[in-house]
Amino acid sequence: MRILVVEDDDRSASYLVRGLRESGYVVDRAADGELGLSLARELIFDLLIVDRLLPSLDGLELVKTLRQAGIAVPVLMLSALASPQDRIEGLRDGCDDYLAKPYAFAELLARIEAIARRLKMPLGNTTMSAAGLTLDIPQRVASREGQAIVLQQREVLLLQTLMRNAGNVVTRSMLLEAAWDYDFEPRGNIVDMHIHRIRKKIDGGFATSLIHTVPGAGYVFTDEPQADPAT
Repeated sequence: MRILVVEDDDRSASYLVRGLRESGYVVDRAADGELGLSLARELIFDLLIVDRLLPSLDGLELVKTLRQAGIAVPVLMLSALASPQDRIEGLRDGCDDYLAKPYAFAELLARIEAIARRLKMPLGNTTMSAAGLTLDIPQRVASREGQAIVLQQREVLLLQTLMRNAGNVVTRSMLLEAAWDYDFEPRGNIVDMHIHRIRKKIDGGFATSLIHTVPGAGYVFTDEPQADPAT
């Protein structure tokens, strides 16, 4: 799951971004409402966490602008304005949830999970299967032919993307967006290096390879025979 945090206070943003990343999410941050709106319009985020009082564009105005444009990305609003009327206004203007500051980080995580369940987002599915491989997302463990394969968090994000698009080409840009932050500057062939490590884990020792290179394009996840070049 990829989350955009729109928060102008550096200390609050740092706390929130660090906690979300440690919880396994891919997180980007915008420090004002205009930038937050611009990034949200790119449609690459699964959830927005938006502070209500923002410079350049108020948080509620950001949400209303998105809804008027037909963008339905879920929004969790954070605000020190916590009266019943403030909450009602936020929900009516298009927020999916409204959490008053100060808040417990555990409650924020629970609300993210509740939004995901309610909207049937990928976070709600704890396992996925494709081509004979099963992936337990929260446990970060894959299973193939009864063999458990332990993965790192970024490997899970990459493998999820490949499995979700099983049979279709997944570009390196798609993999970068799935597993790294928006402002990440890719160094060399970082995607290929991570895919190489995943291959060693899920294909090593098995008769059939599941991850195949598509020259000049990216990768495809399938158990169908492929003309797979050496990597």
